[in-house]
Amino acid sequence: MAKKTKNQSISISNRKARFEYELLDVFTAGLQLQGTEIKSLREGNANLAEAYCYVQDSEVWITGMYIAEYSYGSYMNHEPKRVRKLLLNKKEISKIESSLQDVGVTLVPLKLYINAKGWAKIEISLGRGKKLHDKREDLKQKDDQRQMDRALKQYK
Repeated sequence: MAKKTKNQSISISNRKARFEYELLDVFTAGLQLQGTEIKSLREGNANLAEAYCYVQDSEVWITGMYIAEYSYGSYMNHEPKRVRKLLLNKKEISKIESSLQDVGVTLVPLKLYINAKGWAKIEISLGRGKKLHDKREDLKQKDDQRQMDRALKQYK
């Protein structure tokens, strides 16, 4: 894997989330990391595909998120799939808790990135699962948009 310079931004996204869920509200949260996790994130070694979030004791947690062990780490390396705490303020947590009481609403991680200050941030969203016909409709709209773009490109 190529090394990233300081000017390149690290962004790891959960592409399936936008296809599988209808997104309602989006929140940006900090991540509570340990040891070599931030170094591994800066190398781009993370995956959100199997991750999900939940609320427990008025705190938001993410589990299933994979951050690879740091390649230059020693015996002090971190555990790749540990449960991590998300840092949100009380208003946001109470809003999330009340929304999760609705049937079919879940908390989905969308994107993991490092902001301008060098802090790891994660975008999470309240989502409602899409039905099969909704997914087909999205694919049809995407295909139609692609065809329109191709047609416009020919006339330019």
